[in-house]
Order: sequence, then structure tokens, then C-alpha cells
Amino acid sequence: MDAEPRPAAESSTSEFTRLLEHLKASRGFDFSAYKVSSLIRRIQKRMREVEVESYAAYSDYLEVHPDEFGPLFDTVLINVTSFFRDAPAWEYLKTHILPRILEDKAAAAPIRIWCAGCASGEEAYSLAMLLGEVIGEDGLRQRAKIYATDADEGVLAAARQGIYDQRHVEGIPAGLLEKYFEAAGGRYQFRTDLRRCLIFGRHDLIQDAAISRLDLLVCRNTLMYFNAEAQERILARFHFALNKTGYLFLGKAETLLSHNSSFKPVDLRHRVFSRTTSSNLRDRLLGLRPGAGKVEPNGGTLILRIRDASFEANPVAQVAVDRRGHLALANEKARRMFNLSTSDVGRLVQDLEISYRPVELRSHIEEAYESRAPVQLSGVEWRPTGSAEPRHLEIQVVPLFDGKGALLGASVAFPDVSQAFRLRADLERAHQELETAYEELQSANEELETTNEELQSTVEELETTNEELQSANEELETMNEELQSTNEEQRTLNVQLQQSSEELNLVNGYFETVLTSLKAAVVVLDRSLQVRVWSEKAEDLWGLRQEEIEGRPFLDLDIGLPVQELRQPLLDCIAGRREQEVNLDAVNRRGKAIRCRIRCTPHPGGTTGINTGVDGVILLMEESERG
Repeated sequence: MDAEPRPAAESSTSEFTRLLEHLKASRGFDFSAYKVSSLIRRIQKRMREVEVESYAAYSDYLEVHPDEFGPLFDTVLINVTSFFRDAPAWEYLKTHILPRILEDKAAAAPIRIWCAGCASGEEAYSLAMLLGEVIGEDGLRQRAKIYATDADEGVLAAARQGIYDQRHVEGIPAGLLEKYFEAAGGRYQFRTDLRRCLIFGRHDLIQDAAISRLDLLVCRNTLMYFNAEAQERILARFHFALNKTGYLFLGKAETLLSHNSSFKPVDLRHRVFSRTTSSNLRDRLLGLRPGAGKVEPNGGTLILRIRDASFEANPVAQVAVDRRGHLALANEKARRMFNLSTSDVGRLVQDLEISYRPVELRSHIEEAYESRAPVQLSGVEWRPTGSAEPRHLEIQVVPLFDGKGALLGASVAFPDVSQAFRLRADLERAHQELETAYEELQSANEELETTNEELQSTVEELETTNEELQSANEELETMNEELQSTNEEQRTLNVQLQQSSEELNLVNGYFETVLTSLKAAVVVLDRSLQVRVWSEKAEDLWGLRQEEIEGRPFLDLDIGLPVQELRQPLLDCIAGRREQEVNLDAVNRRGKAIRCRIRCTPHPGGTTGINTGVDGVILLMEESERG
């Protein structure tokens, strides 16, 4: 059997898919956006550790052992990080980016930073230290808000404590370590009075809404674990989260080659990007709130009722939002079209589906606010839930002002132009048929277009190759993270082995001391009567050293002692676990005739003896002159 368990080829894909569905249903973790190759590699590592060979068997194992989810998520969500990782990039952040952020803000304005994928918190505390160096400790307490998030609740618990051992703080310059940490019992804890500027919380980059109004967003070596589609969604949320002058700080294995419309590089070598203004998605949507208008005198209430009834009966779906981004009004047509209810009135539009379906409204509302003019979107395709036929809308966004020209909010209308769109499509098809004859006269032009398409295809192939290279680079970086995690585990094992070795050496030292202090010579034999221990007194008595006779049969030794006369006492000692004492005439290494008293004692083993539990025999030899 292979060392690495692999599910059968014909069923592994479906079993793997069912395992991911089980994880999502049981614990709410959706790994469908992660890179499949990396995900398979990490899950199979955990399967090897618990000795499970197939994905289906591992799903059953999770059902029986619910505490297995924790180690599995720790394995999949690789939490490898350190203080000031990639030091030149952090130095660039301190000397160039943080000063620019401060230049664009008022003296007492808050500074908002998000550290996404913070793991055990080292990067979040690194940000706090850099910011403290730039704005001072008082500024850090009063102005800074550093939001540190991760999907793994286990590492967040450790991050909140802010306690690290000597090995983890090696990357912190000595001056910063002394200034921002307090030593206690061989470990270091981030200062409590500065800890309040950091806010740790669980956050899923795929499912949860982004933190907004940010000056700096740090997400290092996290995007590389997601597939291209997930990366695009996450970066779109990052674009929404940042201020117009905000910055994005990525890891060294991550670039934005396919997202240059949302971000532009500030320093590509250090992976620092700035937010572009091509689409303005940050600020909350604006509009009217219920009851904001004044009641006119002389029947004004009736006028308002007529106005409300007219708005409600309007055959065109229409909504209004107030200046703070709350849904203020939605007529009956809009409620039916977009599944709204009266309880949704007063909620933030960004929390409702209508904010992004059928089109991203917030950027267009912002455009209407900035231009103070209506914005019209033509031919917006929209497929209602449960409908197989798409519909087409012509969306109109109109800013609303009071009598003094102050902005109140915006009105959004959704005229349904599906019928007109279908008529236009029919006309276009008819026109297409009429042009068929004319196309024969365009052969030369088509040849040129074919050449252009080939060139375009070549460009697309080059772009695809570039994306593949980027994906390979991210995969290598992921494997590097895994190797680093393995090295950390190996280092821990080495420390434990070193401690065990020191304890063993200490025991051996005690053993040698005991043997040396005994007056009698000590010889230890195994069950086969081969020599295992030969003390210094035995060397002095018979003239043979330990290394000369270790492992040799005791009864074959020629040492001046009639060892054959000890055969039966030794066998009886092993068989009966009884001490035996024998007195023999012998000649020591100096040729002196002596009387040797030999005591045979069973050496208990308990594991190798079948019936007696005896592992060998201990011989104590004491000499006396012959009478």
C-alpha cells in the first residue's frame, strides 16, 4: 500500500465534493472558492495523520469524531505568519505609505486599517507598532482603529491575547520589542494600554461584507489560496472598502495583473497598490427617508396622501434612498419585482439584494450625486428568480434636492423595456438576414478581420500563459508556507527529543555512579545469557573491558572463573525467578587464587518473558582469598 492514501480514481472527485459539502453543512466553512490542488493536499495530509484512506471514510470519521473538525481546519487554514515578514516591504510602508495617509487626513481624524487574514496576529501588531512610530503612542490610542480578522476562530483567540514566546518575536527589532511588549515568564505580551486600538473578529472574505472607510487594507499571502473567481470577488469588495485615497498591501506572491481597472501599482516590488476612481463604490447610498417631507398647509396632508398613492400605483418600479443610504420608499411594483417588503423600508440599501441586482446601484447613485444630474442605464439584462426568460430594464437614477438645492437623496426607476428590446432584437435579426447578400462583397474585409482575430487570439494565449505562471507562482508560495509549517512542527519535535536525550544521559550517569560505587563486580546477562552490562569492578576483577565482551555468551568466556559451573544456577534463576548463590574457586586477572561468591538475581522484564516475566540475570561477584 502507498504511504499516501488516495481515494479510488473513479469516485475520488465525487467523494471529495461530498466531503466539502459536509464541511459546509456541518460547520459553515465553504471551501469551494479555495484552490483545489492546495485543498486536496492539505486534507490528505490530515487524512494520513488519522490513518484514513478515502474521502468517504473521512466524512464518516468526522461524523463519529466531531472534535476532528478543529485539527482539520488548522491544517487547511495554514496559519504561518511572523512579525515584519518581508522586512523591506514593511519599511517601505512605514517611510512612504503611512506618511501619505496622514497627509490626506485632518490632524485628529481617525485612521482605519484592516488586516485581513491576520492568523495569530503578528501582522496586526506589526501595523500597530509602525503606526505608533509614525503618530506616537498618544495618537495610536486616540486615532487608530486596526481591524484584524480571520476565518479561524482558534488562532483569533491566541491573537487577542497578544502573547508570544522568544521564537516568535525574533523578527521584531530590539527597540520596538522593548517599547511595545512586556516580558513575563520568558514570554512577551503586547502592552495592554495600546492593545485597545486593535479589534479582532472572525470574518470570511468570501461570504461576509467588507469593513468600509479604510485608509489601508493589508492582506498578505491570503489571496493566493483562492481560485481566480474568488480572488476577483474579494478584490471587488476590497475596492469598495477603501477610501478614495486608500492603499492595498499584498504579499510578495500576489499581484493584480488581471485587476488593473480597480487598483494601480504604487510599488510593485513591495506589492503596494492604490485604489482607482474608475468606479466609486465606497460611500453608502443616499435617498429620502419616510416622513422627511413637510405637511403643506390647507390640505397639505391630502396632497401627501395623493402623492403617496400616485407613487404606489405607478406602473414603473421605483424606489428612493436617503442621503445616508437607507431605503426610504418602494412602490408596489418594485416590491413585487425585487422581493422587497414593507419591513425593508429603513434598512441600508447595501444590505439588500437590490443594491447589486439587477445592477450595481451604489456606484451609479454616487455618480448622480457627484454630477448633480440624472444617470441612465440602457439595456440592463435581468433574470428574475424562478424565471427562465430574461427581462431588460432601462434604469434611471435621479438625484433629489430640496427647495434650497440641498441634496436629499436619489430616486431610482426601473422601466421594463423587454418588449421594445425584443422588437429591436427582431429588427436586428431581419437586418442581419438582409445583410447576408452584402457580406459576400465584404470578403476582403473579412480576411483582414480574420487576421486581426488571430492576433487577438495570440494576445489572449499570452495572457492565459501569464495567468498560469501567476497561478504556479502562488501554488509554489502555498507549498512554501506548508513547508514552513512542517519545519515549525519539526523544530518542536527536536526540542522534545533533546530534552529526552538529556534526561536519558542523566539516568545513565546515575546508573554508572551506582555501578562504580558498588564493591562487588556487576554483570548483567540477557535471557540468552549474553553479556549486556560489564561494570568497571568486573573489568578490574577479570581483566576484560565492556567493549570486548558486550554481546558475547557469558558461558564461553575464559576469565579465570569456571563459568560452566554457573550454567544451571543461571537457568534456574531465569526459569524460577529465584535468587541463586554460588561460591567458586577462581583466579583473578593478576593470577591470584581467590574464592568468589556469586549471587544470581532475576532481572524482571515483564514484556519478553513468556511465563516468568524475567528479562535476564544480574550477577554480583565478590572475591575473597582461599582458605
